[in-house]
Amino acid sequence: MKTTWGSRPIATALMLAAAFATVIGDTALAEGRPAKELFGGMALPAKAAPSPYGSYAKGCIAGAVAIPTDGPTWQAMRLSRNRRWGHPQMIALLERFSRDAVQLGWGSGILIGDISQPRGGPMLSGHASHQIGLDADIWFTPKPASPLSPQQREDMPFTSMLEKEKFLTVDRRLWTNTHAQVVVQAASYPQVERIFVNPAIKKKLCDTWTGDRSVLGKIRPIYGHDAHFHIRMRCPEGASGCKPQAAVPPGDGCDKSLAWWFTKEPWAAPKKEPNAKPAPKPRATLVSELPKACAMVLDARGPSSEMEVTYQAGGGAMPSSAASAFVAPSPAAGQAFELPAVVPVPAPRPSGW
Repeated sequence: MKTTWGSRPIATALMLAAAFATVIGDTALAEGRPAKELFGGMALPAKAAPSPYGSYAKGCIAGAVAIPTDGPTWQAMRLSRNRRWGHPQMIALLERFSRDAVQLGWGSGILIGDISQPRGGPMLSGHASHQIGLDADIWFTPKPASPLSPQQREDMPFTSMLEKEKFLTVDRRLWTNTHAQVVVQAASYPQVERIFVNPAIKKKLCDTWTGDRSVLGKIRPIYGHDAHFHIRMRCPEGASGCKPQAAVPPGDGCDKSLAWWFTKEPWAAPKKEPNAKPAPKPRATLVSELPKACAMVLDARGPSSEMEVTYQAGGGAMPSSAASAFVAPSPAAGQAFELPAVVPVPAPRPSGW
């Protein structure tokens, strides 16, 4: 019988351990710090075979690659966040999608928001997911014909697709059939597991889409996501450390699970029991609470430069003038990166969201 470490053979485990031989700091000291500070401070990925570990909201990734800041049909936004890293299959998908979007009339390409940090893991701000290099945000704004400067990418505001004065209503002055085509195109790829959009956008698609509806079920309603949509890839084949999400329920999703979002329940403040004890303050996740492999991912040797691990298969170039503006924060500066909450605390959702 073959001895295994988790679900991997011992030989693979030894090779992984050899690749992760260089330790970045004292383990005992690192263990007491929140995982988001440790992963959020890494400038480069773990130099290893591409491997996502854990789930989309509790994990990490080894062997991530960066999408070039500029490509023929895309630009990466908010470069200072250093979140344009992902599994090579995710980066390849984004390149392909960017070309397909142009063919649909989506300007000169797509604007790519956050993918993941160099080694994945919890972030200092903004996301619960995006931890294993298989999630990516795409702006609902097409790439302009003239390239955006690094500063413009930092300052350019988001454009919500919703009316400001109406509850969960898509703004007809902004939303076009091309928006719908681009979202459905993203959902059409077999390796895509889910697309997250605002409930109002999902309803708009349910009410107006006249083409093939077989992939509409992948497009799931969720809080926020009115100025961008979220692409989630399924776990790559052979990635035994990757924890998949439950399968999307059958059907187009234009059912009671969507209608629930248009009730008061998802948006109501949590009920307070008069005699209930105060809830404990949320505690930041520690590295020890992530999959065991994440400690090794965090401690692994990195590449010699960002260019060495920048994805080039599609011909995209990374000019030095648009190189990443990211500067690794010191532990004391961690709080400066925090952002205020932008969505309510989720109420229980119907299954399969």
